[in-house]
Amino acid sequence: MRVAMLHGVGDIRLEEAPDPEVPEGHTLVRVTDVGLCGSDLHWFGEGGIGDATLTRPTIPGHEFAGIGASGDLDGVPVAVDPAIPCGRCEMCELGHRNLCTHILFAGHSTLDGGMAELIAWPTHLLHPLPEGMTGPDGAMLEPLGVALHAWDLAHSRVGDAVAVVGCGPIGLLAIQLAKAAGAGRVVAVEPLAHRREAAARYGADPVFDTDEAAEPATWKQLGLGADVVLEIAGNDDAVEAAVTAVRPGGRVVLAGIPDGERSSFPAHVARRKGLTFAMVRRMKEMYPRSIRLVEQGLIDVRSIVTERVPLDDVAGGFARATARTGLKTVIGLS
Repeated sequence: MRVAMLHGVGDIRLEEAPDPEVPEGHTLVRVTDVGLCGSDLHWFGEGGIGDATLTRPTIPGHEFAGIGASGDLDGVPVAVDPAIPCGRCEMCELGHRNLCTHILFAGHSTLDGGMAELIAWPTHLLHPLPEGMTGPDGAMLEPLGVALHAWDLAHSRVGDAVAVVGCGPIGLLAIQLAKAAGAGRVVAVEPLAHRREAAARYGADPVFDTDEAAEPATWKQLGLGADVVLEIAGNDDAVEAAVTAVRPGGRVVLAGIPDGERSSFPAHVARRKGLTFAMVRRMKEMYPRSIRLVEQGLIDVRSIVTERVPLDDVAGGFARATARTGLKTVIGLS
C-alpha cells in the first residue's frame, strides 16, 4: 500500500509499506479521506507540538474516514475516532477518555495515522456514516467533535453573547454550533479576510479583524462584553483578544494550540474581571452527537472543505494548508 511518511520538518514523502495485519477486535479500513488539522501543520512545520516531538518517521493524519474492508463493517463507510484510550485508568473510569494517561493517538509520533491506503483500527472506534454522508464529511467529524467539546466546556446559555477568536475550520464549526444552540449573538475575530468572509456566511455578526479586537471600545456594543469567548487560534494575540472581549465574570475557552510551550495573557485584566479559563484537550465521546448534527442539517461540514488533494500531491497539500489559502484541505486516497 501507499503511505505518506513524515520524516522531519517539512519532509513528507510518498512511500510503499506492507499492508497492515488485522488483530482481533480490529477492522481493516480502506482510507478515503484525511483532513489536515492545525496540529498536523505543527508536526509538519516544527516537528512536534510542545514537548511532544517526532521520534521516528510517522504516518500523519487523525481526521479520517474510509470504507470497512473486513468483518461486519466490510463495505460500510465509516469515520474513524483517532484516539485509543486505555479504558482502565482513573481518567477513563471517570469518563474523561480525552485525558487518559495511556492514550494512543493517530499520527502522534508513537502511533501511525490515517494517511495510508489501509489501516487496521479498533472496531469499536469506527462509526458508520449515514447514507449521503461523503468521505470528506466523515473526516470533518473529528474537528466538529473538538468544536463540540469546546462548546460543552463553554457552559453557554441560550441567549448568551458568544465570541469566537480564530476562524479556521474549528472556529467556523464553533460559530455554527453557537448559532444552532441559541446564542443571542455570535461575534468573530479573524486576521485573514477570506476567513472573515466565511465567518459571516456561517452567521457571525459582526466580524472583526485582530486590530479591532484589541481595542476594548470595540466590545462596548456587547455591553460589558461577550458572556463566553472561544479562542481557537493558539497565539498570544488571540488570547489577549479573548480576555479583552469577555465580560466580567465570563468564561474563556482556550482551544488553540500554540507554536511554543507557553501562552500568556493580560493577567491584571483577567484578574479584575474574575475570569474562568477552560482548556480544551481533544474531545470526549462526540462522534454520535456530531453525526446527528450533520445528518439533521444543523451543522454544515461539507462547505468548509475547500480543497481535496490526491495523495500524490500530499506535499503540496501540506504547503497550501500551511499558507492558510483556503479553509480545510483534505487528502483524498481514493
